[in-house]
Amino acid sequence: MTQEYNLIVVGGGPAGSTAATAVALRGHRVLLLERETFPRYQIGESLLPATVHGLCRILGVADEVQQAGFTLKRGGTLRWGRDPEPWQFSFAMTPRVPEPTATAFQVERSRFDEILLRGARRAGAEVREGSTVRRVVADEERVRGVEFTDADGNTRAVYARYVIDASGNTSRIHTGVGGGRVYSDFFRNLAVFGYFAGGARLPEPNSGNIFCAAFDAGWLWYIPLRDDLTSVGAVISPEHTGAVQRDARGAWRDMIAACPEVSRLVAGVPEATEAPYDQVRVRRDWSYWKQSFWKPGMALVGDAACFVDPVLSSGVHLATYGALLAARSVNAALDGSVPEEQGFAEFEARYRREYRVFYEFLIAFYDMERNEDSYFWSAKKITKVDLGEAAAFAELAGGLVSRDSAVVRTDWHTAAAQLDGAVGELAVSDDRMNPLLSAPVVSETFRTGNDLQEQALYGGPLDDPGPPSPGGLAVTPDGLSWAKE
Repeated sequence: MTQEYNLIVVGGGPAGSTAATAVALRGHRVLLLERETFPRYQIGESLLPATVHGLCRILGVADEVQQAGFTLKRGGTLRWGRDPEPWQFSFAMTPRVPEPTATAFQVERSRFDEILLRGARRAGAEVREGSTVRRVVADEERVRGVEFTDADGNTRAVYARYVIDASGNTSRIHTGVGGGRVYSDFFRNLAVFGYFAGGARLPEPNSGNIFCAAFDAGWLWYIPLRDDLTSVGAVISPEHTGAVQRDARGAWRDMIAACPEVSRLVAGVPEATEAPYDQVRVRRDWSYWKQSFWKPGMALVGDAACFVDPVLSSGVHLATYGALLAARSVNAALDGSVPEEQGFAEFEARYRREYRVFYEFLIAFYDMERNEDSYFWSAKKITKVDLGEAAAFAELAGGLVSRDSAVVRTDWHTAAAQLDGAVGELAVSDDRMNPLLSAPVVSETFRTGNDLQEQALYGGPLDDPGPPSPGGLAVTPDGLSWAKE
């Protein structure tokens, strides 16, 4: 069999486009196979600053995303925990993510994903839409390629040194790496979601915030996508499955009515009637992870690899983070700078560590009766670091406890100095804030947050990161590959 490509990517969502672009930018031959024809609908509409200002810059699409007219997101507003009143957080609370990078976007995924897919084409990847992958082609040594049906109905096999499965939670080929999916015993929920043709907005400057509100059956998200479009979804416990199966739209409306904070925002607002936002959709919201993320010749990223409860808007972040890690491993193996096994072991270790931090913190976050001391204690238990509880919380809340050296890029560092008092000012402002924000440790938490966020997304700062642990790998200056220390 002849290797026509260096890499085949299955799936054209954010994870697939990220992997394809990152490998194509190094001059390698990449084929991306996408089942649908873009633009297409997808859920997961709330992004994080690291994606908007970090990953999109690496992929060469930052300007296009900035100019797309997406709703600006400065943070989040929550009605969560013991306190009955909503509280908020702002990305500007950390001087490590200063203005103008202290923002993200609420996006229509059909448009955002198409921007990333176009970026993959510009980078040199061959993109074939309407192509459904049926199975992987493998021998006793490694995965060699895939078999797919193209847009004309023709079935063929295509070969490459590597295959990355980024085809989502419905992946047909994730078993190609061996092992099964391990489902969480804790996060086994159901999501039912739809759209309104508008809705009230939070007061400025937080009108673009995601609003999450807990209620008896679970919690609701409220995401302003446009002036005339709002995404509203309920994540509910499994005992409500029967009601959703009988009448998904009716159950969705009942959940909204049961949450006064969200119900008030859509009072008198009609449901959306424009396709694809005219449907009420249901998704099983079970958190899971694969027993293995790779085997020789193949790696899993995005929801093909793992999924965690979406309350912290981590979906696109985790997907693109994992895809970038996998792309680094492919690039390092193709150019011979790092052995395949070492590079992909680094990919899996970093990816699992990031997933674990989100997962274990969310277990604590779901306990609505906890106070700040309890959260700090949970941070120490989860991170297992030789530090006090408050310091452990500071590391955890930043996104990743990795021991990488953290050197902020100089352009962010200069801007950061201008916001040194941001946390203290927010803690005493007139806006309703979480009382945790007045605690001194929280100031340090958010000041260290971007170091750890860069580690989470890129394995370390893009300039000159160190390894995450003794014997680990560093990242090349362009962020696209691994380098030995």
